[in-house]
Amino acid sequence: MPADERGGPLNSNYPETRTSGGAQPSKGQVRFVIVAVFVGVAGMVAWAARSPLNDDAVKHLYLLPPQSGFAESVDRVNRYFDERWQEIEISPAPPADEHAVLRRLAIALQGTVPSLEELRHFEADSEPERLQRWTARMLNDVRFSDYFADRLGRVFVGTENGPFIIFRRDRLTQWLSEQIHLNRPFDEVVRDLISQDGIWTDKPAANFITVAYANNELDVNKLTGRTVRSFLGQRIDCAQCHDHPFDKWKQSQYEGLAAFYGQTRNSLTGITDDATMTYTVQDRKSLEEREIAPQVPFHPEWLPQEGTRREQLAHWVTHPENRRFERAIANRVWGLLFGKPWYDPVDGIPDPDETAPPDLLDILGADFREHNYDLRRLIHVITASRPYLLASNYEKPESSSSGAVSTSMTVTDEEIALIESEWGLFPLTRLRPEQIIGSMLQANNVKTIDQNSHLVTRTIRFFRERDFIKEYGDLGDNELEERAGTIPQALLRMNSQFAKDATEANPFGAVGRIAGLASTDEKCVETCYLVILTRQPTPEEREYFVAQLAPVEKSERTAVVEDLVWTLFNSPEFSWNH
Repeated sequence: MPADERGGPLNSNYPETRTSGGAQPSKGQVRFVIVAVFVGVAGMVAWAARSPLNDDAVKHLYLLPPQSGFAESVDRVNRYFDERWQEIEISPAPPADEHAVLRRLAIALQGTVPSLEELRHFEADSEPERLQRWTARMLNDVRFSDYFADRLGRVFVGTENGPFIIFRRDRLTQWLSEQIHLNRPFDEVVRDLISQDGIWTDKPAANFITVAYANNELDVNKLTGRTVRSFLGQRIDCAQCHDHPFDKWKQSQYEGLAAFYGQTRNSLTGITDDATMTYTVQDRKSLEEREIAPQVPFHPEWLPQEGTRREQLAHWVTHPENRRFERAIANRVWGLLFGKPWYDPVDGIPDPDETAPPDLLDILGADFREHNYDLRRLIHVITASRPYLLASNYEKPESSSSGAVSTSMTVTDEEIALIESEWGLFPLTRLRPEQIIGSMLQANNVKTIDQNSHLVTRTIRFFRERDFIKEYGDLGDNELEERAGTIPQALLRMNSQFAKDATEANPFGAVGRIAGLASTDEKCVETCYLVILTRQPTPEEREYFVAQLAPVEKSERTAVVEDLVWTLFNSPEFSWNH
């Protein structure tokens, strides 16, 4: 069984350790401990900055990608795109640099750029297929499960605070993180969310239900709409009051789905189902109450005969033949990895076409289902496919009379738009707020900020990330919608306390350590580019910034490095994924 980054097997429990009280230390002992800790930390920092990498010491970090039919699954996705590109006669962009792909992976899976420590390990890995191994490593890191739990939690319960007392967002996201980290089948997770009984603190999945309570009453309409959007990737909300004007959804279908939540109640024992309750709605014309029986809009044969209404609904939603379920998660994961979904909006996926050849979501969804709804495998297949590995810039290939290929032809905006719409290059997308502040905080630390970091480091990150997102603007549960940047957001990156903290040189931050420990001006510039942009500077960039450093005195060197770092943080390249 692969090892967890915490050090235990993937199905381990992680109990908290507690210390008992004892005699209080004297003030002199406290001072001694503080000084000793400071000196020890400073020594370790200096050692970590200078110590060479040992290849044998880092081999344990690498994990193999999934083996069961993995290459065949990736090949099916690649063939789909090859045939699509050939049909419309476009040539995709060339492969991206591996450092660029590593940055994409870290931002998509952990919400931050890779640390300098990770980059040095990556560069020391000379074995074949290192990107696949590093993807596997990221997927087994608790940073991935924590980050994806937050992304999926926004979909399942939104971003509002919810009803006081009976809703605990932190318990839900913690539970989701544990399920993802244990690689529990995704269909089982969804069934728990829909059908869970019990107290919302003891049974965290029940928060999917309790978030829909308002004024001590369950808003079944809100819960019904969120169920269809989250797990089937479609919007049915318009059918709440009338037949959908543009889609096939009928009001009767909406009411039938809502009736599955009609027996749900909150009692002293938490969320339960009362089989004696009936679900009624007020007729808009007669204003009389009419009873609604639970019914599904398609394939009623998927409904089990046993169980509560919510248990029946949960099994119908996740039924192996329900292609909407697997297509919905494939579309959302595609969006989280690329910055935009395959179908936009992400919860506006058309019905599966039984007569048409399988599309991308069918290919990904089938592999997802056939491999026990393995979320990590779905992610790994997508990130190993050709579209994910393409560059974001494009030059039109031209064949010469000798058969050689050059890239000198001009490409029109219309051609670029077509190539991008067909995923012939990796799309340029703005980083979301949590990705920007996560990358700023990580770039100012040479060592990786993760669950093993010092409590002070993790606490600082938590509060700075929370405060930055509050000021920058939280995108809410529709975070995959395309939005333009704003002037206040640009000013926040340029002139705020966040920017000052990220660019200020100190003995423990990356800026101060790079300025003080880089052996040459060239190494100084190179390292700044690596920690912030995850790439080497171009020859022109290197020459320009080395010229800025060369003539300054040692006492002024730090200020020049701070200016360089500030410039890189505020470059468009930093705030976009590419």
